[in-house]
Amino acid sequence: MKKTAIAYWLIPAEPARSFFERTIVDLARRYNAPVFEPHMTIYVGSDPVKAEEVIAKAVSGCRLFQAKVLKVCQTDEFIKTLFVQFGLDRKLQQLNELIRDAAQDSSDYELNPHLSLLYKKMSILARRQLAGSIKLPFSEVTFESIKAVRCVSPTRSRTDVEAWRVVTTKLLSG
Repeated sequence: MKKTAIAYWLIPAEPARSFFERTIVDLARRYNAPVFEPHMTIYVGSDPVKAEEVIAKAVSGCRLFQAKVLKVCQTDEFIKTLFVQFGLDRKLQQLNELIRDAAQDSSDYELNPHLSLLYKKMSILARRQLAGSIKLPFSEVTFESIKAVRCVSPTRSRTDVEAWRVVTTKLLSG
Protein backbone atom coordinates (compact mmCIF):
# COMPACT_ATOMS: atom_id res chain seq x y z
CA MET A 1 0.00 0.00 0.00
CA LYS A 2 1.24 3.47 -0.86
CA LYS A 3 1.33 6.35 1.55
CA THR A 4 2.58 9.91 1.35
CA ALA A 5 5.89 11.09 2.72
CA ILE A 6 7.92 14.28 2.85
CA ALA A 7 11.18 14.18 0.91
CA TYR A 8 13.82 16.80 1.68
CA TRP A 9 15.81 17.77 -1.41
CA LEU A 10 18.96 19.78 -2.00
CA ILE A 11 18.62 21.76 -5.24
CA PRO A 12 21.73 22.42 -7.37
CA ALA A 13 22.94 25.92 -8.17
CA GLU A 14 23.89 27.16 -11.63
CA PRO A 15 25.50 26.09 -13.92
CA ALA A 16 24.85 22.48 -12.80
CA ARG A 17 21.12 23.12 -12.38
CA SER A 18 20.63 24.07 -16.05
CA PHE A 19 22.80 21.16 -17.22
CA PHE A 20 20.76 18.68 -15.16
CA GLU A 21 17.43 20.23 -16.23
CA ARG A 22 18.38 19.96 -19.92
CA THR A 23 19.58 16.38 -19.45
CA ILE A 24 16.44 15.29 -17.56
CA VAL A 25 14.11 16.89 -20.14
CA ASP A 26 16.09 15.40 -23.06
CA LEU A 27 16.08 11.90 -21.54
CA ALA A 28 12.38 12.16 -20.61
CA ARG A 29 11.51 13.06 -24.22
CA ARG A 30 13.69 10.31 -25.71
CA TYR A 31 12.38 7.59 -23.39
CA ASN A 32 8.80 8.76 -22.74
CA ALA A 33 9.57 9.24 -19.05
CA PRO A 34 8.49 11.82 -16.45
CA VAL A 35 10.19 15.21 -16.15
CA PHE A 36 11.21 16.23 -12.63
CA GLU A 37 13.29 18.88 -10.91
CA PRO A 38 16.97 18.03 -10.44
CA HIS A 39 17.57 17.25 -6.77
CA MET A 40 19.55 15.26 -4.24
CA THR A 41 17.33 13.62 -1.63
CA ILE A 42 18.74 14.13 1.87
CA TYR A 43 15.96 12.55 3.90
CA VAL A 44 12.48 11.05 3.53
CA GLY A 45 10.17 11.03 6.52
CA SER A 46 6.54 10.88 7.53
CA ASP A 47 4.04 13.30 6.02
CA PRO A 48 2.20 14.78 9.00
CA VAL A 49 5.24 16.75 10.19
CA LYS A 50 5.37 20.49 9.66
CA ALA A 51 7.98 20.60 6.90
CA GLU A 52 8.44 24.40 7.15
CA GLU A 53 9.43 24.08 10.82
CA VAL A 54 11.70 21.12 10.11
CA ILE A 55 13.58 23.00 7.40
CA ALA A 56 13.77 26.21 9.45
CA LYS A 57 15.24 24.28 12.40
CA ALA A 58 17.56 22.05 10.40
CA VAL A 59 19.10 24.58 8.03
CA SER A 60 19.35 27.73 10.14
CA GLY A 61 22.88 28.88 9.49
CA CYS A 62 23.51 26.18 6.86
CA ARG A 63 25.75 27.25 4.07
CA LEU A 64 25.86 26.16 0.45
CA PHE A 65 26.70 22.48 0.06
CA GLN A 66 29.26 21.13 -2.35
CA ALA A 67 29.22 17.50 -3.38
CA LYS A 68 31.95 15.64 -5.23
CA VAL A 69 30.77 13.85 -8.38
CA LEU A 70 31.84 10.20 -8.40
CA LYS A 71 30.24 8.77 -11.58
CA VAL A 72 27.07 8.20 -13.59
CA CYS A 73 25.39 4.96 -12.48
CA GLN A 74 22.31 2.89 -13.28
CA THR A 75 20.11 0.36 -11.48
CA ASP A 76 16.87 -1.50 -12.11
CA GLU A 77 15.18 0.54 -9.35
CA PHE A 78 12.63 2.93 -10.89
CA ILE A 79 13.82 6.01 -8.97
CA LYS A 80 17.48 5.21 -9.67
CA THR A 81 17.31 4.19 -13.33
CA LEU A 82 20.12 6.58 -14.27
CA PHE A 83 21.79 8.87 -11.77
CA VAL A 84 24.87 10.84 -10.76
CA GLN A 85 26.48 9.36 -7.65
CA PHE A 86 28.05 11.83 -5.21
CA GLY A 87 30.55 11.24 -2.44
CA LEU A 88 29.11 10.99 1.05
CA ASP A 89 30.75 13.50 3.35
CA ARG A 90 30.33 14.64 6.93
CA LYS A 91 28.33 17.79 6.02
CA LEU A 92 25.69 15.79 4.14
CA GLN A 93 25.47 13.29 6.99
CA GLN A 94 25.04 16.15 9.47
CA LEU A 95 22.24 17.71 7.40
CA ASN A 96 20.51 14.33 7.19
CA GLU A 97 20.75 14.01 11.00
CA LEU A 98 19.56 17.58 11.58
CA ILE A 99 16.46 17.00 9.45
CA ARG A 100 15.78 13.62 11.08
CA ASP A 101 16.07 15.22 14.54
CA ALA A 102 13.97 18.27 13.61
CA ALA A 103 11.28 16.01 12.14
CA GLN A 104 11.37 13.85 15.27
CA ASP A 105 10.99 10.98 12.86
CA SER A 106 12.21 7.41 13.07
CA SER A 107 12.23 6.79 9.32
CA ASP A 108 14.63 4.10 8.14
CA TYR A 109 15.81 6.31 5.25
CA GLU A 110 19.49 5.77 4.43
CA LEU A 111 21.38 8.66 2.89
CA ASN A 112 22.88 7.78 -0.49
CA PRO A 113 23.73 11.09 -2.19
CA HIS A 114 22.74 10.97 -5.84
CA LEU A 115 20.89 13.03 -8.41
CA SER A 116 18.59 11.07 -10.71
CA LEU A 117 18.52 11.81 -14.42
CA LEU A 118 15.86 9.35 -15.57
CA TYR A 119 13.01 7.34 -14.04
CA LYS A 120 12.08 4.51 -16.41
CA LYS A 121 11.97 0.72 -16.49
CA MET A 122 14.56 -0.32 -19.12
CA SER A 123 16.79 -3.23 -19.97
CA ILE A 124 20.17 -3.46 -18.27
CA LEU A 125 21.92 -3.11 -21.65
CA ALA A 126 20.05 0.14 -22.43
CA ARG A 127 20.80 1.51 -18.95
CA ARG A 128 24.50 0.64 -19.21
CA GLN A 129 24.83 2.23 -22.64
CA LEU A 130 23.03 5.33 -21.45
CA ALA A 131 25.17 5.64 -18.30
CA GLY A 132 28.31 5.37 -20.44
CA SER A 133 27.07 8.08 -22.80
CA ILE A 134 26.53 10.81 -20.16
CA LYS A 135 29.49 13.14 -19.78
CA LEU A 136 29.42 15.56 -16.86
CA PRO A 137 31.12 18.93 -17.39
CA PHE A 138 32.05 19.33 -13.70
CA SER A 139 33.58 17.33 -10.85
CA GLU A 140 31.70 19.09 -8.06
CA VAL A 141 28.16 20.43 -7.71
CA THR A 142 27.06 23.26 -5.43
CA PHE A 143 23.60 23.00 -3.86
CA GLU A 144 21.93 26.30 -2.96
CA SER A 145 18.50 25.54 -1.56
CA ILE A 146 16.46 22.90 0.20
CA LYS A 147 12.88 21.88 -0.58
CA ALA A 148 10.34 19.74 1.19
CA VAL A 149 8.26 17.75 -1.29
CA ARG A 150 5.14 15.71 -0.60
CA CYS A 151 5.40 12.47 -2.53
CA VAL A 152 3.96 8.99 -2.81
CA SER A 153 6.10 6.47 -0.98
CA PRO A 154 7.42 4.39 -2.48
CA THR A 155 7.54 6.18 -5.84
CA ARG A 156 7.22 3.52 -8.53
CA SER A 157 5.59 5.12 -11.58
CA ARG A 158 5.32 8.18 -13.77
CA THR A 159 1.97 8.99 -12.12
CA ASP A 160 3.65 8.94 -8.70
CA VAL A 161 6.38 11.35 -9.93
CA GLU A 162 3.84 13.69 -11.52
CA ALA A 163 1.95 13.86 -8.19
CA TRP A 164 4.95 15.34 -6.32
CA ARG A 165 4.20 18.74 -4.74
CA VAL A 166 6.65 21.22 -3.22
CA VAL A 167 5.59 22.13 0.32
CA THR A 168 8.27 24.71 1.12
CA THR A 169 11.65 26.01 -0.10
CA LYS A 170 14.51 27.71 1.72
CA LEU A 171 17.69 29.19 0.26
CA LEU A 172 20.92 28.30 2.01
CA SER A 173 23.24 31.12 3.01
CA GLY A 174 26.25 31.73 0.80
